[in-house]
Amino acid sequence: MFGIYFGRYLVDNGIITLEQYEDIIFDNKNARVKLGLLAVEQGVMTTSQADEVNMLQQTLDRRFGDIAVEKGYLTEEQVLGLLKKQGDEYLLFVQALVEKELLSLEQIQREINNFKKANHFTALDVEALKSGDVDRIVPVFAKDDAIQPIVRDYVALVARNIVRFIDSRFMMERVERMDQYSAPYMSLQELDGDYRLLTGFCGEQEGLKFLGQTFVNRGYEEVELDDMDDILDILDAACEFLNCNNGLYSTKLSYEDVNVDMCPPDMRDTPSTIDSDGNMYKISFYLKGKKVDLVVCIQSKWKVN
Repeated sequence: MFGIYFGRYLVDNGIITLEQYEDIIFDNKNARVKLGLLAVEQGVMTTSQADEVNMLQQTLDRRFGDIAVEKGYLTEEQVLGLLKKQGDEYLLFVQALVEKELLSLEQIQREINNFKKANHFTALDVEALKSGDVDRIVPVFAKDDAIQPIVRDYVALVARNIVRFIDSRFMMERVERMDQYSAPYMSLQELDGDYRLLTGFCGEQEGLKFLGQTFVNRGYEEVELDDMDDILDILDAACEFLNCNNGLYSTKLSYEDVNVDMCPPDMRDTPSTIDSDGNMYKISFYLKGKKVDLVVCIQSKWKVN
C-alpha cells in the first residue's frame, strides 16, 4: 500500500502526473497474486481446498494463510514461502518509477524523506506502509491516545474486509474524533448490549455506490457503476457490507464474553447529522479514489437528525 500513499503524494506535489500514477497502478494491479491461487499454482493446495478457505474467510475474521494452516492444508513455512512469491508492492512501484524514467533511485529516496516529513511519519510508520499488512497500517492512522482500543479493533476489522471484498489498494486517513458529523447519505446500524455502538458508512453517492455494489458482486468481476442507480438500493448494499462487519465483530466480542445484539439497519437518503457527546470517530477511506466515511460512536449518547 505504500505505493498508493507515496504515489498520491507525488501527484499532489506535481512530481508525476495523475495519468502516470494511474498507469503504474494499472500495470501493477495483477503483480500480487492471491495466496489461494498461488498455492494451487505451486501444487501445495487443491482447487477445492483453496475454495473452501476462501469461503471460510467470508465468515471468519482470519487470514487465508492462518485458516489454511489450521485446516492442515499448508504449513507455516509454506505460507511464508508463498508470501515471498507474491511480490513486494513497494519495490514494484519503485521499479515502475525507474523503468518509466520518471524518477531515479536517488530522487525517489529524497521524495520519500519529504513524504515522511509532510505526513509526520516515522521510519516505523513507513515500514508499516511498505509491508502492506493492514494490522500494521491501521495503527499508523490511529495513534491518538484518546482513541479507544475497541474503536481501533473495529477499524482494523473493517480495513481487513475492505481488502478482502472491496479494494486491496485502498487508502485511509487518520482517525478523527468529533462531536458532530454530517453527510448527504448514511447507512447505519446500532449494536446494543454490554457495549453500545453506532456504526455507519456515510458520504456521497458515488463512494457508497462503489462500496455497496462491489461487495454485492464480491469482487469477482469488474463493477459497472451504472448497474445501481437508485439511492435506496445503494444504501441497502452498503448496509449489507456494514452488517457483514458487525456480524464478525459481534462474534469476536462473544469470544471475549461481551454480548451485543445487532439492530436493524437505518438508511438515510437525505442529508443527515449525527450529534454525539464526544465518543464519535470518523475514518475516511478512498476506494479506487472514491471517498467513503466510516463513522463509529461508542459508549456514548448520540442522535441522528
